[in-house]
Amino acid sequence: MSRPNTRNKNKRQRPSEAVDSSSQILRKIHEANDVTDEDINQLFMIWKPVCQGCRVNTRDNPNCFCGLVPPVNGSRKSGLWQKTSEIIQSLGPDLSLDSRASDSTPAGLTNLGATCYANSILQCLYMNTAFREGVFSVEVDVLKQYPVLDQIARLFAQLHASKKSFVDSDAFVKTLELDNGVQQDTHEFLTLLLSLLERCLRHSGVCKAKTIVQDLFRGSVSHVTTCSKCGRDSEASSKVEDFYALELNIKGLKTLDDSLNDYLSLEQLNGDNQYFCGSCDARVDATRCIKLRTLPPVITFQLKRCVFLPKTTAKKKITSSFSFPQVLNMGSRLAESSQNELTYDLSAVLIHKGSAVNSGHYVAHIKDEKTGLWWKFDDEEVSELGKHPFNEGSSSTPQSESNGTVSSGKTTDVIQSSSSDCTSAIKSEVFSSSDAYMLMYSLRCSKKESQEGQRENPIDITKGEVDSVQQPEGGCLPLHLHEWMNNMNASFLENCKQYDLRKERELNALTERRQEVRTILSEAAVHSLEEQYFWVSTDWLRLWADTILPPALDNTPILCSHGKVLASKVNCMKRISELAWTKLESKFNGGPKLGKGDYCRECLMDGARMVVSSDSYRDRRTFMKSIASDVLSGKCEDGMYYVSRVWLQQWIKRKNLDAPSEADAGPTIAITCNHGELMPEQAPGAKRILVPENLWLFLAEDSLKVTPEDTSGCHCFPLDSSQCSHCTEELSEVACLEDSLRTIKVKQRQNHEKLATGKGIALTPQSRYFLLPSPWLVQWRSYINMTGKNSSSAPEPELLDGVIDTLKCKKHARLLERLPELVCRRGLFYQKNPSTDKLTLIPEHDWKFFCEEWGGIMENGVSALIEVNNKTDQSSSQDVIDLESSPDDTMDIDTQQLILRTTPEICEECIGERESCELMQKLSYSEGDVFVCLVRGKEAPKAMLEVSDSSFEVDRRTSKRSRRTNYGKLTSLKVSATTTVYQLKMMIWELLGVMKENQELHKGTKMIDEESATLADMNIFPGDKLWVRDTEMHEHRDIADEICDKKTGPQDIEEGFRGTLLTGDISSEAY
Repeated sequence: MSRPNTRNKNKRQRPSEAVDSSSQILRKIHEANDVTDEDINQLFMIWKPVCQGCRVNTRDNPNCFCGLVPPVNGSRKSGLWQKTSEIIQSLGPDLSLDSRASDSTPAGLTNLGATCYANSILQCLYMNTAFREGVFSVEVDVLKQYPVLDQIARLFAQLHASKKSFVDSDAFVKTLELDNGVQQDTHEFLTLLLSLLERCLRHSGVCKAKTIVQDLFRGSVSHVTTCSKCGRDSEASSKVEDFYALELNIKGLKTLDDSLNDYLSLEQLNGDNQYFCGSCDARVDATRCIKLRTLPPVITFQLKRCVFLPKTTAKKKITSSFSFPQVLNMGSRLAESSQNELTYDLSAVLIHKGSAVNSGHYVAHIKDEKTGLWWKFDDEEVSELGKHPFNEGSSSTPQSESNGTVSSGKTTDVIQSSSSDCTSAIKSEVFSSSDAYMLMYSLRCSKKESQEGQRENPIDITKGEVDSVQQPEGGCLPLHLHEWMNNMNASFLENCKQYDLRKERELNALTERRQEVRTILSEAAVHSLEEQYFWVSTDWLRLWADTILPPALDNTPILCSHGKVLASKVNCMKRISELAWTKLESKFNGGPKLGKGDYCRECLMDGARMVVSSDSYRDRRTFMKSIASDVLSGKCEDGMYYVSRVWLQQWIKRKNLDAPSEADAGPTIAITCNHGELMPEQAPGAKRILVPENLWLFLAEDSLKVTPEDTSGCHCFPLDSSQCSHCTEELSEVACLEDSLRTIKVKQRQNHEKLATGKGIALTPQSRYFLLPSPWLVQWRSYINMTGKNSSSAPEPELLDGVIDTLKCKKHARLLERLPELVCRRGLFYQKNPSTDKLTLIPEHDWKFFCEEWGGIMENGVSALIEVNNKTDQSSSQDVIDLESSPDDTMDIDTQQLILRTTPEICEECIGERESCELMQKLSYSEGDVFVCLVRGKEAPKAMLEVSDSSFEVDRRTSKRSRRTNYGKLTSLKVSATTTVYQLKMMIWELLGVMKENQELHKGTKMIDEESATLADMNIFPGDKLWVRDTEMHEHRDIADEICDKKTGPQDIEEGFRGTLLTGDISSEAY
């Protein structure tokens, strides 16, 4: 039993098959002169079944609605069926996502570009409750007078009570006039900010606010110099200097205890560094040290991670691990013993991420004084760390310490307090970090102080007055800030509410619209031929099904000129049910309404007549093609009219069409001259052929149908037509001219046999030669060697008299070009590079012929006499040329020199001026390409070593493939004449990964090492090939460090905060 054939069951009908089927129906309509319902069903494809499950919408089936909407869970890139998340995103940012998680969660600060250093410091100051309350207590009048106080108070108020998870710091940064695109140092910013706030707060009448900065953050030190002979301190030792932060060395030190010991260590002054003691009245040995006089409640340690490298004149960040304790006892560090326990708890760690000194990113880990939880402040992002400043799994992990030594366990060690009054046990953990940049420690208060409070205006914590610093528990805002924050929060909540309402409306409308489309499309199919149906434009239906807000219903694209349905537009319309049409029309209006019987009978009859007419034309054209084939093959001998042979050959190759096309115009245009007559057959492209009368009439008829207004392309030339006399005479004159020119060229090739063929001419000493410009000789050679039809079109060389004048300078009438080099081969002398030299030596008899042929004057030529002298002969007035000889040369020429005596002589002055101008043009190039080859551990390619320092070719061509490639290949770099060698090395570093310090850059055998020099200074021009070797002497570092250090530079680093309010006059900042 044979297997049933199911290959063509659902196969889509080809367009050609549909056209043939429609043509048959139209022929039937033309014969019957009537249109039946069956004809309509076939022409409009109503008979096709309702399509189900197509991947795309079928154009040739008006009953197919597949692909107009995606599957149930599908989506599209745009429109109604775009992903819901993307449509919601187009509504704008969801402000509710910026809401603070809870009142106990701190808020972040926006990074305006490079303001993370300021954000970290501001968060540290805000999280200090005493400082925050001091700022909030400043009078309104003082805030209005000093904008920096007003802005920091508003910033703290937002951090304290804002409903948003982060606060915009733009207003505060603008008030300080900071450049938000430049990274700065946190320690410098903290010092300047505290100093500025201290100057402003002194004008406050509130005691708590007036001295809050110095009471919390200011300590004092003195630099003590002691004479080793008399034991007395210097007069300057009694001077006390204030500090906001202690700067500690960490290079070679591992713990905070080591750094403090180093900071307070004794320095020996001896030898050339002896101290002059006033009491001893002599230079004596002495000791110098720093002594801590007073300590503030909040101690800030700045870890000096930035070191200067003398070899590279750059700064480098120390990334070694550094340990610091959770609890710090500073009692033993004071110069004078204190009556109180000076025990400090770690309250903040500022971290600098990145390997570059002048870039990177600052984050702060800060402890909440109320809850004891640690928080990580990374600009807008704030995250909880728990009970330790570094959460588990990070690069900074807690360790245990006992008596200053680090152990491997995780147990908490006990450190004995150094207080003289009591002995207490202090639990402490030690933390280690390779990025910690600043440490803040807060003084631990005793239980009694916590219960009774402290006096205002503390002066010296070393004298038992620690309890004077008030630590308020509350965080209430002053009335004006409270009202301001209420308004701001109300506005934020209202915006969130409006967004949610808008989002809800949009989603409801979207869901309703999608459901409407799916419902109508499910009801659109017409299941029987008897049902009423309506036509709708496919373009509008697609737009309606894929647009959130579709336009009015539009059926005009499928109408004929009579306002009915056009059968030829069946691929552009769909057949929908009466129910679907009613819903669409009622909601979207428009139209027109095209129902079951609204087809155009008149257009159908016209189409039927055109199909029959096309059949007749196609049959006639097929018959005429067979006649034309006989004509071209020579089988037809009854030709009566001329047509273009080429045109007829192309006409036969065209496909049979239903009507003439534009290509059928002009069968005689190619054989018609400008005078409207028959062109001579000898003219280019005027080949013609005779065709029978019936073929001519068919061709002429088609031509006139295509271009009825232009008859010039269909001139009639019967068999007895005569050729145009004017064109015949012109052709005869051209033929005579070409014959004469051909004779002249043959004679010149005979007169100059070697020059015409480009062969080298052997030069004989003691003989006279002449110099000709090489470009002129090349043009002459091309001219006389061109033969054939296009020989007369070749440009003639210029007359020699004018050409020779260009070789002489106008100022001195001397030769303006360098003489060519000569070479000796097998005992004969030749011009070394005749193809590239600007001048070519020719024999005297060739010069005479040239003067006769090309208008030259014998006496005006540039003559050259070749002489051979020994090298021992002195000659200063002639041009001496050293000979190059081939290896097989048997002639003894070691002691020979060639002397060219030219008349006129070479003008060195004018040649020098011209070469200087050309060099200046070379040195002013921009956007040129140089090529670099990377060499690792081997010799450079021979081609690279042989590059001449002075070689430069203006029109040098380079392959487009010369791009960034692997080792050993050429890398293309875009440079200018003003590009420095340093900039070039930075490009090489970026593209090839070779650090600048490890680069040995060469052009040929010359090393290029002056980084401040420009490429023009080093004679590097576009097209030059350089090679670089990686010495691998220096340790690899990140290119970002170099770029950042170069951008900031010494001058920029010294600028710091210059020009900002932090370094300005306090009087200039008041309103």
